Amino acid sequence: MKVLDVQNLRVSFRQDGQLHPAVKGVSFHVNKGETVALVGESGSGKSVTALSTVNLLSDNAVLDGSITYEGVQMVGASEKDLRRVRGNDISFIFQEPMTSLNPLHTLEKQLSESLLIHQGLSGAKARARILDLLEKVGINDAQSRLGAYPHQLSGGQRQRVMIAMALANGPDLLIADEPTTALDVTIQAQILSLLADIKRAEGMSMLFITHDLGIVRKIADRVCVMKDGEIVETGPTAEIFDNPQHPYTRILLEAESVGRPAPVPNDAQAIIEARDLRIWFPIQTGLLKRVTGHVKAVNAASFSVRAGETVGIVGESGSGKTTLALATMRLIASDGPIVFLGQDVQGWTSAQMRPLRRDMQIVFQDPYGSLSPRMTVEQIIAEGLGVHGLGEHASPHEAVSDIMREVGLDPATMTRYPHEFSGGQRQRIAIARAMILRPRLVVLDEPTSALDMTVQVQIVDLLRSLQMKHKLAYLFISHDLRVVRALSHKVMVMKRGDVVEAGSADEIFDAPKTAYTRALMAAAFDLKEMEGAGV
Repeated sequence: MKVLDVQNLRVSFRQDGQLHPAVKGVSFHVNKGETVALVGESGSGKSVTALSTVNLLSDNAVLDGSITYEGVQMVGASEKDLRRVRGNDISFIFQEPMTSLNPLHTLEKQLSESLLIHQGLSGAKARARILDLLEKVGINDAQSRLGAYPHQLSGGQRQRVMIAMALANGPDLLIADEPTTALDVTIQAQILSLLADIKRAEGMSMLFITHDLGIVRKIADRVCVMKDGEIVETGPTAEIFDNPQHPYTRILLEAESVGRPAPVPNDAQAIIEARDLRIWFPIQTGLLKRVTGHVKAVNAASFSVRAGETVGIVGESGSGKTTLALATMRLIASDGPIVFLGQDVQGWTSAQMRPLRRDMQIVFQDPYGSLSPRMTVEQIIAEGLGVHGLGEHASPHEAVSDIMREVGLDPATMTRYPHEFSGGQRQRIAIARAMILRPRLVVLDEPTSALDMTVQVQIVDLLRSLQMKHKLAYLFISHDLRVVRALSHKVMVMKRGDVVEAGSADEIFDAPKTAYTRALMAAAFDLKEMEGAGV
């Protein structure tokens, strides 16, 4: 039986008096109890297709075609009829729970809203239902969490709350739009397992939207591959993976970061070394701000990075990865020697550190948020030249042109603004901004996690080529262990501020010694060893 049937769906958006097509004649269906995955890169039309099912699109959208839910036509349905279906029969889980949850309301208030609208539940009955939902999705000590606000929860907990909200009214169809993209591998595995368990227990159908084919293989019964607003291939999951017919599907399946970084010469110079680095943040209480304890972000971390070498730092959110990298660059206070280019810079003032800043650069996770929307690409990339007085030998314009070519960007686009570029292009701009200063050390903080799989491969290849050409030292922070393996020579595994394991990439990936590292590997590559792994 078809729960959802979409036939010849076309969606366009009216802008500047013209219609811009986003979805072009898409047809698919979801059967009772089935999971169908919509797969494709950003801009392929996946989310627009999903939002069209109950017309959650903006006012400038124009829909055509047929969408039936259990035989009832949704296209052209009244707002009253659509409201009865939304959140009741068809529920959504979105990618980023912090933008979906109201920061001003407690969990109880947000969860009770849907129960009141669709079931008329309030008071003790609503609270009992909410507690049951939170326990079902794995929120420990649910009673004490009712008064919590979203910012007081971890990313995984927030996503579990979103799942509880989606399940509140016992929907027949759950639409999950990239629900695990921003999560650590172990949390991702737990959320996928939770969704699969709930689907079986409740007999739900699921439409799962993602760009990660590794997830699709584990959760979907059938796959629809989308490109440029069209479904280019569809079929059972095993068939799509084992015998893809369309060239684009084959490109997606092959888009996995492979290969290894170039070996580091034995006599390579040590760029940075840290020994027993400790980062504790004081907890101050009372009127006199007495120190009553510490948040122990990092305990006794030691490592070194040589020219041309990448040290990968892995671990779940809150393990201390980014804190360690920021302390290494002397951007936050720490205790313990930090030797950069032969000098112990621990304790140096900002004025003393300033001449070294051009030699240590950082590329952030989010290419959307790390670039000023008010500056042109030329201004963004050239900004560091002016700060460090490096434009005296060649004009900044020429230097920007050269580095844009080196990172695979067309210099003719330098007068444009960040919003005029794709996510992958924006990340190349961020890399160019760091590389134009010819640094010796680059901290890469989750530089590929927000990107499509094919773009990830391009960025990893770019980073490897830049490292070989300029003998760069990388500190690479990521929860994507496949990318870490493709880029890293050595790996440090962190958990709650401690380095639980460190060694060569081959040692860590092929023969992990600790239960925690094995759990990370299982979550990233297999998902079968999660239980009892001590996560």
